[in-house]
Amino acid sequence: MKIAINAWFWDNPSVGSGQYLRYLLPALLEADPSLDITLIAPKPFDPDPATLHPRLKFLVTASPFGSPSSNLAKVWFEQITFPRACRKLKVNLAHVPYFGSPLAPPVPTVVTIHDVIPMVLPEYRGGFLVRLYTSLVAAAAGQAQLILADSEASRQDILAKLRLPAERVRTVYLAPAPHFQPAETWQQLVEIKQKYKLPENFVLYLGGYDVRKNVSALLHAYTWVSATLGDQYPLVLAGRLPETDTAFFPDPRRIARELGLEEAIIAPGWIAEEDKPLLYAAATVFVYPSRYEGFGLPVLEAMACGVPVVTTNAASIPELAGPAAFQLDPSDTKHMAAPIIRLCTEEESRDAMIERGFAQVEKFSWAQTAQETLQAYREAAFR
Repeated sequence: MKIAINAWFWDNPSVGSGQYLRYLLPALLEADPSLDITLIAPKPFDPDPATLHPRLKFLVTASPFGSPSSNLAKVWFEQITFPRACRKLKVNLAHVPYFGSPLAPPVPTVVTIHDVIPMVLPEYRGGFLVRLYTSLVAAAAGQAQLILADSEASRQDILAKLRLPAERVRTVYLAPAPHFQPAETWQQLVEIKQKYKLPENFVLYLGGYDVRKNVSALLHAYTWVSATLGDQYPLVLAGRLPETDTAFFPDPRRIARELGLEEAIIAPGWIAEEDKPLLYAAATVFVYPSRYEGFGLPVLEAMACGVPVVTTNAASIPELAGPAAFQLDPSDTKHMAAPIIRLCTEEESRDAMIERGFAQVEKFSWAQTAQETLQAYREAAFR
Protein backbone atom coordinates (compact mmCIF):
# COMPACT_ATOMS: atom_id res chain seq x y z
CA MET A 1 0.00 0.00 0.00
CA LYS A 2 1.32 3.44 -0.96
CA ILE A 3 0.68 6.02 1.74
CA ALA A 4 1.34 9.76 1.89
CA ILE A 5 1.58 11.35 5.33
CA ASN A 6 1.38 15.05 6.15
CA ALA A 7 4.70 15.79 7.90
CA TRP A 8 4.12 19.44 8.82
CA PHE A 9 4.96 18.72 12.49
CA TRP A 10 7.77 16.20 11.91
CA ASP A 11 10.47 18.74 12.80
CA ASN A 12 8.63 19.77 15.96
CA PRO A 13 8.79 16.76 18.33
CA SER A 14 7.82 18.91 21.34
CA VAL A 15 4.31 19.10 19.83
CA GLY A 16 2.01 16.13 20.33
CA SER A 17 1.44 15.64 16.60
CA GLY A 18 5.20 15.51 16.04
CA GLN A 19 5.71 12.91 18.77
CA TYR A 20 2.80 10.91 17.37
CA LEU A 21 4.53 10.58 13.99
CA ARG A 22 7.93 9.79 15.49
CA TYR A 23 6.59 6.73 17.32
CA LEU A 24 3.76 5.62 15.03
CA LEU A 25 5.74 5.33 11.80
CA PRO A 26 8.46 2.91 12.97
CA ALA A 27 5.74 0.78 14.56
CA LEU A 28 3.76 0.78 11.30
CA LEU A 29 6.79 -0.31 9.28
CA GLU A 30 7.51 -3.03 11.82
CA ALA A 31 3.92 -4.25 11.66
CA ASP A 32 3.76 -4.28 7.85
CA PRO A 33 7.12 -4.29 6.01
CA SER A 34 5.32 -3.94 2.66
CA LEU A 35 4.14 -0.38 3.38
CA ASP A 36 5.45 2.31 1.04
CA ILE A 37 5.32 5.53 3.11
CA THR A 38 6.23 8.99 1.84
CA LEU A 39 6.31 11.94 4.24
CA ILE A 40 5.31 15.19 2.56
CA ALA A 41 6.98 18.14 4.27
CA PRO A 42 7.34 21.88 3.64
CA LYS A 43 10.62 23.67 2.96
CA PRO A 44 12.87 24.26 4.78
CA PHE A 45 13.13 20.71 6.06
CA ASP A 46 16.25 19.57 7.89
CA PRO A 47 15.39 16.51 10.00
CA ASP A 48 17.76 14.97 12.51
CA PRO A 49 19.21 11.88 10.76
CA ALA A 50 18.77 9.92 13.98
CA THR A 51 14.99 10.28 13.64
CA LEU A 52 14.80 8.90 10.09
CA HIS A 53 13.77 5.31 9.48
CA PRO A 54 15.72 3.93 6.47
CA ARG A 55 12.49 2.90 4.73
CA LEU A 56 10.78 6.28 4.98
CA LYS A 57 10.71 8.50 1.90
CA PHE A 58 10.45 12.29 1.94
CA LEU A 59 8.99 14.73 -0.54
CA VAL A 60 9.90 18.30 0.37
CA THR A 61 7.67 20.97 -1.15
CA ALA A 62 8.16 24.69 -1.66
CA SER A 63 5.74 27.32 -0.38
CA PRO A 64 4.60 30.38 -2.38
CA PHE A 65 4.81 32.39 0.84
CA GLY A 66 7.88 34.11 2.23
CA SER A 67 7.59 32.59 5.69
CA PRO A 68 6.91 28.85 5.65
CA SER A 69 5.84 29.01 9.30
CA SER A 70 3.07 31.56 8.72
CA ASN A 71 -0.55 30.61 9.26
CA LEU A 72 -1.35 31.18 5.60
CA ALA A 73 1.54 28.94 4.54
CA LYS A 74 0.24 26.19 6.80
CA VAL A 75 -3.28 26.39 5.36
CA TRP A 76 -1.86 26.40 1.81
CA PHE A 77 0.21 23.33 2.59
CA GLU A 78 -2.77 21.47 4.06
CA GLN A 79 -5.31 22.42 1.40
CA ILE A 80 -3.23 22.76 -1.80
CA THR A 81 0.30 21.37 -1.53
CA PHE A 82 -0.42 18.14 0.32
CA PRO A 83 -3.36 17.07 -1.91
CA ARG A 84 -1.35 17.87 -5.06
CA ALA A 85 1.53 15.73 -3.81
CA CYS A 86 -0.85 12.85 -3.03
CA ARG A 87 -2.19 13.02 -6.59
CA LYS A 88 1.30 13.23 -8.07
CA LEU A 89 2.54 10.23 -6.09
CA LYS A 90 -0.60 8.20 -6.97
CA VAL A 91 -0.91 6.93 -3.43
CA ASN A 92 -3.66 4.62 -2.20
CA LEU A 93 -4.20 6.59 0.99
CA ALA A 94 -3.36 9.86 2.71
CA HIS A 95 -2.98 10.25 6.49
CA VAL A 96 -3.13 13.64 8.18
CA PRO A 97 -1.93 13.12 11.78
CA TYR A 98 -3.64 16.20 13.23
CA PHE A 99 -6.81 18.30 12.88
CA GLY A 100 -6.00 19.78 9.46
CA SER A 101 -7.03 17.53 6.56
CA PRO A 102 -7.88 18.70 3.00
CA LEU A 103 -11.36 19.96 2.23
CA ALA A 104 -11.20 18.22 -1.17
CA PRO A 105 -9.01 15.13 -0.72
CA PRO A 106 -7.97 13.53 -4.03
CA VAL A 107 -7.45 10.09 -2.45
CA PRO A 108 -9.03 8.23 0.49
CA THR A 109 -7.94 10.01 3.66
CA VAL A 110 -7.55 9.13 7.33
CA VAL A 111 -7.22 12.00 9.81
CA THR A 112 -6.16 11.71 13.44
CA ILE A 113 -7.93 14.30 15.59
CA HIS A 114 -6.22 14.30 18.97
CA ASP A 115 -8.84 16.60 20.46
CA VAL A 116 -11.33 19.30 19.57
CA ILE A 117 -10.34 21.67 22.35
CA PRO A 118 -11.23 24.86 20.39
CA MET A 119 -14.78 23.52 20.02
CA VAL A 120 -15.15 22.28 23.61
CA LEU A 121 -13.51 24.97 25.78
CA PRO A 122 -14.65 28.57 25.17
CA GLU A 123 -11.34 30.13 26.23
CA TYR A 124 -9.56 28.22 23.43
CA ARG A 125 -11.74 29.40 20.55
CA GLY A 126 -9.49 32.36 19.76
CA GLY A 127 -10.19 35.30 17.49
CA PHE A 128 -11.94 35.43 14.15
CA LEU A 129 -9.11 33.84 12.13
CA VAL A 130 -8.73 30.96 14.60
CA ARG A 131 -12.48 30.31 14.52
CA LEU A 132 -12.42 30.47 10.71
CA TYR A 133 -9.62 27.89 10.60
CA THR A 134 -11.48 25.64 13.05
CA SER A 135 -14.55 25.80 10.83
CA LEU A 136 -12.45 24.92 7.76
CA VAL A 137 -10.79 21.85 9.29
CA ALA A 138 -14.07 20.73 10.87
CA ALA A 139 -15.70 20.75 7.44
CA ALA A 140 -12.66 19.03 5.94
CA ALA A 141 -12.78 16.24 8.54
CA GLY A 142 -16.22 15.37 7.23
CA GLN A 143 -14.63 14.47 3.88
CA ALA A 144 -12.25 11.90 5.37
CA GLN A 145 -13.02 8.20 5.10
CA LEU A 146 -12.09 7.58 8.73
CA ILE A 147 -11.20 9.68 11.75
CA LEU A 148 -8.99 8.31 14.51
CA ALA A 149 -9.46 9.61 18.06
CA ASP A 150 -6.93 9.11 20.87
CA SER A 151 -9.56 8.15 23.46
CA GLU A 152 -13.23 7.32 23.76
CA ALA A 153 -13.84 10.64 25.52
CA SER A 154 -12.25 12.47 22.59
CA ARG A 155 -14.25 10.33 20.14
CA GLN A 156 -17.49 11.35 21.82
CA ASP A 157 -16.51 15.02 21.61
CA ILE A 158 -15.69 14.61 17.91
CA LEU A 159 -19.03 12.94 17.24
CA ALA A 160 -20.90 15.65 19.13
CA LYS A 161 -19.07 18.67 17.66
CA LEU A 162 -18.52 17.48 14.08
CA ARG A 163 -21.84 15.60 13.82
CA LEU A 164 -20.39 12.62 11.99
CA PRO A 165 -21.70 9.05 11.73
CA ALA A 166 -20.41 6.93 14.60
CA GLU A 167 -18.93 4.31 12.27
CA ARG A 168 -16.54 6.88 10.75
CA VAL A 169 -14.85 7.76 14.04
CA ARG A 170 -12.91 5.15 16.00
CA THR A 171 -10.71 5.14 19.06
CA VAL A 172 -7.06 4.15 18.68
CA TYR A 173 -5.14 4.64 21.91
CA LEU A 174 -1.60 5.99 21.99
CA ALA A 175 1.18 4.85 24.34
CA PRO A 176 4.24 6.17 26.14
CA ALA A 177 7.42 6.29 24.09
CA PRO A 178 9.71 3.30 24.63
CA HIS A 179 12.32 5.34 26.53
CA PHE A 180 9.92 6.01 29.41
CA GLN A 181 11.27 3.41 31.81
CA PRO A 182 12.33 3.30 35.49
CA ALA A 183 15.87 4.37 36.30
CA GLU A 184 18.44 1.61 35.96
CA THR A 185 20.66 2.80 38.80
CA TRP A 186 20.39 4.96 41.90
CA GLN A 187 23.24 7.10 40.56
CA GLN A 188 21.07 8.19 37.62
CA LEU A 189 18.53 9.63 40.05
CA VAL A 190 21.26 11.42 41.98
CA GLU A 191 22.61 12.95 38.78
CA ILE A 192 19.23 14.13 37.46
CA LYS A 193 18.52 15.85 40.78
CA GLN A 194 21.92 17.51 40.68
CA LYS A 195 21.42 18.65 37.08
CA TYR A 196 18.14 20.43 37.87
CA LYS A 197 19.05 21.37 41.47
CA LEU A 198 16.28 19.30 43.04
CA PRO A 199 16.00 18.01 46.62
CA GLU A 200 15.95 14.36 47.70
CA ASN A 201 12.13 14.23 47.91
CA PHE A 202 9.65 16.22 45.84
CA VAL A 203 6.22 16.18 44.23
CA LEU A 204 6.32 16.75 40.48
CA TYR A 205 4.16 18.51 37.92
CA LEU A 206 5.47 18.36 34.35
CA GLY A 207 3.40 19.84 31.55
CA GLY A 208 1.99 23.04 30.10
CA TYR A 209 0.73 26.10 31.94
CA ASP A 210 -2.32 27.11 29.91
CA VAL A 211 -5.49 27.41 31.93
CA ARG A 212 -6.92 23.93 31.21
CA LYS A 213 -3.86 22.34 32.83
CA ASN A 214 -5.36 23.58 36.10
CA VAL A 215 -2.05 24.23 37.87
CA SER A 216 -3.74 26.88 40.01
CA ALA A 217 -5.90 24.14 41.56
CA LEU A 218 -2.77 22.14 42.35
CA LEU A 219 -1.24 25.18 44.06
CA HIS A 220 -4.37 25.68 46.15
CA ALA A 221 -4.24 21.98 47.08
CA TYR A 222 -0.63 22.42 48.04
CA THR A 223 -1.50 24.82 50.81
CA TRP A 224 -2.91 21.74 52.60
CA VAL A 225 0.09 19.59 51.68
CA SER A 226 2.55 22.19 52.88
CA ALA A 227 0.65 22.73 56.11
CA THR A 228 0.86 18.99 56.82
CA LEU A 229 4.33 18.08 55.53
CA GLY A 230 6.13 21.38 55.95
CA ASP A 231 9.17 21.73 53.70
CA GLN A 232 9.83 17.98 53.38
CA TYR A 233 8.19 17.61 49.95
CA PRO A 234 8.39 20.79 47.84
CA LEU A 235 6.36 21.04 44.64
CA VAL A 236 8.47 21.03 41.47
CA LEU A 237 6.78 22.86 38.59
CA ALA A 238 8.79 21.64 35.61
CA GLY A 239 8.59 23.00 32.09
CA ARG A 240 8.71 26.49 30.63
CA LEU A 241 6.69 28.88 32.78
CA PRO A 242 4.57 31.66 31.19
CA GLU A 243 6.53 34.73 30.14
CA THR A 244 3.56 36.95 30.94
CA ASP A 245 0.78 36.48 33.47
CA THR A 246 -2.59 36.31 31.68
CA ALA A 247 -5.96 34.68 32.17
CA PHE A 248 -5.02 32.09 29.53
CA PHE A 249 -1.50 31.52 30.93
CA PRO A 250 -1.76 32.26 34.66
CA ASP A 251 1.71 32.54 36.18
CA PRO A 252 2.06 29.93 38.95
CA ARG A 253 4.73 32.03 40.66
CA ARG A 254 2.24 34.82 41.23
CA ILE A 255 -0.36 32.37 42.54
CA ALA A 256 2.24 30.79 44.82
CA ARG A 257 3.11 34.21 46.27
CA GLU A 258 -0.53 35.01 46.92
CA LEU A 259 -0.97 31.67 48.72
CA GLY A 260 2.22 32.03 50.74
CA LEU A 261 3.82 29.05 48.99
CA GLU A 262 6.93 30.68 47.54
CA GLU A 263 9.25 28.61 49.71
CA ALA A 264 7.45 25.39 48.78
CA ILE A 265 7.85 25.79 45.00
CA ILE A 266 10.82 24.90 42.79
CA ALA A 267 10.78 25.82 39.08
CA PRO A 268 13.69 24.18 37.21
CA GLY A 269 12.51 25.43 33.80
CA TRP A 270 12.57 23.60 30.50
CA ILE A 271 13.27 19.86 30.74
CA ALA A 272 15.15 18.15 27.92
CA GLU A 273 13.13 15.32 26.37
CA GLU A 274 15.82 12.77 27.16
CA ASP A 275 15.73 13.79 30.84
CA LYS A 276 11.99 13.39 31.36
CA PRO A 277 12.01 9.66 32.24
CA LEU A 278 14.58 10.15 35.00
CA LEU A 279 12.79 13.23 36.29
CA TYR A 280 9.59 11.21 36.61
CA ALA A 281 11.47 8.36 38.26
CA ALA A 282 13.13 10.71 40.76
CA ALA A 283 9.82 12.16 41.98
CA THR A 284 7.99 10.90 45.05
CA VAL A 285 4.59 11.59 43.47
CA PHE A 286 3.49 12.90 40.08
CA VAL A 287 0.40 15.15 40.01
CA TYR A 288 -1.51 15.94 36.83
CA PRO A 289 -4.49 18.20 37.65
CA SER A 290 -5.73 18.82 34.08
CA ARG A 291 -9.40 19.53 33.48
CA TYR A 292 -9.39 18.41 29.83
CA GLU A 293 -7.19 16.05 27.81
CA GLY A 294 -7.69 14.33 24.49
CA PHE A 295 -5.35 11.64 25.79
CA GLY A 296 -3.25 12.80 28.78
CA LEU A 297 -0.01 11.00 27.93
CA PRO A 298 1.99 12.25 30.98
CA VAL A 299 -0.18 10.07 33.22
CA LEU A 300 1.04 6.92 31.45
CA GLU A 301 4.61 8.23 31.09
CA ALA A 302 4.82 8.69 34.86
CA MET A 303 3.43 5.22 35.54
CA ALA A 304 5.90 3.68 33.08
CA CYS A 305 8.75 5.32 35.00
CA GLY A 306 7.61 3.95 38.36
CA VAL A 307 6.09 6.96 40.11
CA PRO A 308 2.60 6.97 41.71
CA VAL A 309 0.09 9.33 40.13
CA VAL A 310 -2.55 11.72 41.45
CA THR A 311 -4.75 13.09 38.69
CA THR A 312 -8.33 14.06 37.85
CA ASN A 313 -11.44 12.30 36.61
CA ALA A 314 -11.79 14.69 33.66
CA ALA A 315 -12.31 13.79 29.98
CA SER A 316 -10.03 10.93 28.82
CA ILE A 317 -7.93 10.57 31.96
CA PRO A 318 -10.03 7.83 33.65
CA GLU A 319 -9.64 5.67 30.53
CA LEU A 320 -5.87 5.83 30.86
CA ALA A 321 -5.42 5.81 34.61
CA GLY A 322 -7.93 3.06 35.40
CA PRO A 323 -7.42 1.78 38.97
CA ALA A 324 -3.75 2.79 38.95
CA ALA A 325 -4.04 6.45 40.04
CA PHE A 326 -5.94 8.57 42.51
CA GLN A 327 -8.55 10.51 40.51
CA LEU A 328 -10.23 13.63 41.89
CA ASP A 329 -12.64 16.24 40.62
CA PRO A 330 -10.38 18.91 39.07
CA SER A 331 -12.01 21.63 41.19
CA ASP A 332 -11.78 19.74 44.50
CA THR A 333 -8.53 21.21 45.77
CA LYS A 334 -8.90 20.09 49.39
CA HIS A 335 -9.38 16.44 48.51
CA MET A 336 -6.61 16.62 45.89
CA ALA A 337 -4.19 17.17 48.75
CA ALA A 338 -5.12 14.01 50.67
CA PRO A 339 -3.69 11.39 48.25
CA ILE A 340 -0.53 13.49 47.77
CA ILE A 341 0.04 13.46 51.52
CA ARG A 342 -0.77 9.76 51.72
CA LEU A 343 1.65 8.77 48.96
CA CYS A 344 4.41 10.89 50.47
CA THR A 345 4.03 9.41 53.95
CA GLU A 346 2.83 5.82 53.45
CA GLU A 347 5.43 3.68 51.73
CA GLU A 348 3.08 0.72 51.45
CA SER A 349 0.44 2.78 49.61
CA ARG A 350 3.09 4.24 47.35
CA ASP A 351 4.54 0.83 46.45
CA ALA A 352 1.07 -0.59 45.75
CA MET A 353 0.19 2.30 43.43
CA ILE A 354 3.49 1.96 41.57
CA GLU A 355 2.77 -1.72 40.92
CA ARG A 356 -0.74 -0.88 39.70
CA GLY A 357 0.80 1.71 37.40
CA PHE A 358 3.16 -0.80 35.83
CA ALA A 359 0.24 -3.16 35.22
CA GLN A 360 -1.92 -0.38 33.74
CA VAL A 361 0.69 0.92 31.33
CA GLU A 362 1.17 -2.58 29.91
CA LYS A 363 -2.27 -2.20 28.32
CA PHE A 364 -0.91 0.45 25.93
CA SER A 365 1.76 -0.03 23.26
CA TRP A 366 2.77 1.53 19.96
CA ALA A 367 2.66 -1.95 18.42
CA GLN A 368 -1.05 -2.14 19.22
CA THR A 369 -1.55 1.44 18.01
CA ALA A 370 0.13 0.51 14.72
CA GLN A 371 -2.00 -2.61 14.22
CA GLU A 372 -5.24 -0.69 14.75
CA THR A 373 -4.04 2.15 12.53
CA LEU A 374 -3.17 -0.34 9.77
CA GLN A 375 -6.66 -1.78 9.99
CA ALA A 376 -8.07 1.72 9.55
CA TYR A 377 -5.79 2.29 6.53
CA ARG A 378 -6.96 -0.90 4.83
CA GLU A 379 -10.63 -0.17 5.42
CA ALA A 380 -10.34 3.44 4.22
CA ALA A 381 -8.25 2.66 1.14
CA PHE A 382 -10.24 -0.25 -0.18
CA ARG A 383 -13.82 0.30 1.01
